[in-house]
Amino acid sequence: MIMLNHNLHIFLSVAKNGSITETANELYISQPAVSKAIKNLESELNLKLFHRDKRKGLILTDAGNEILLQARQMADLENRMYQTAFRYNNFIGGKVRIAAVPLATNYLLAKVLHTFKTKYPFVTVELTEGSAISIKKAVEEHQVDFGISYSPFGNLDYKVIYNDHMIAVSKEPLPNGSVINLSENPQRFILCQSGKEVILENLTKNINVLIKSTVVEHASTVIALAEECNGIGIVSKLLADITPNSLIQYPIDPAIHSQIGIVAHDINDLTPVATELKRMILEFS
Repeated sequence: MIMLNHNLHIFLSVAKNGSITETANELYISQPAVSKAIKNLESELNLKLFHRDKRKGLILTDAGNEILLQARQMADLENRMYQTAFRYNNFIGGKVRIAAVPLATNYLLAKVLHTFKTKYPFVTVELTEGSAISIKKAVEEHQVDFGISYSPFGNLDYKVIYNDHMIAVSKEPLPNGSVINLSENPQRFILCQSGKEVILENLTKNINVLIKSTVVEHASTVIALAEECNGIGIVSKLLADITPNSLIQYPIDPAIHSQIGIVAHDINDLTPVATELKRMILEFS
């Protein structure tokens, strides 16, 4: 034991043995070292912990008995702490909390989490989905161990998983070589909340596209609405590729590039279980 006060550690042994000599033998230290530890503890607490009896040896005082009870509770707590650390370090228990944009959940975490849970069945995984802004906030406020979000990543530490860009998708064919200008007829565009945030971070001019466009919660809804000819969807290229659809893809102007990455206060200072999940995510990507 390294956390329990050294003097208390020796006190527990003396109280059990009732003898300086037996304690010294048990702990492989000298008798003067045992006597000094007890004397120092009594001085620290300003209490007499033992009566010295020539025939019976060391006998606990009333105060000593109370201190003994509390010291045993401290030793028990220390033992529990070590057991908890062992479980976490060996993935026998523990919890990992993640926040991710839906695209990351659908494309990445759905596969990685199955492998992770199969390998570490006693680890609890808490997954929260949200927009890029809400995920960064959750990381900043220490609500999660790490997040998976779109760039820009602000002041957070990050590791890029994918390079992505926004495209237009339409059910109705447009002339060959068409490039969708975001400043023209913005009322025809359909965006999801996360897509809107990406555009807002990258589009410094002509933000009418954000004001006049239809904005929905999920990117899958953008695809569904575009499939039924309700407008032109503006979505992530990665999302359009992994979501079953019959839409035609077109480049947009201005081009909007983004990255998807793991974000945390310190990527290299996560809990053991979070570090392992991060490793599996990076390996898969």
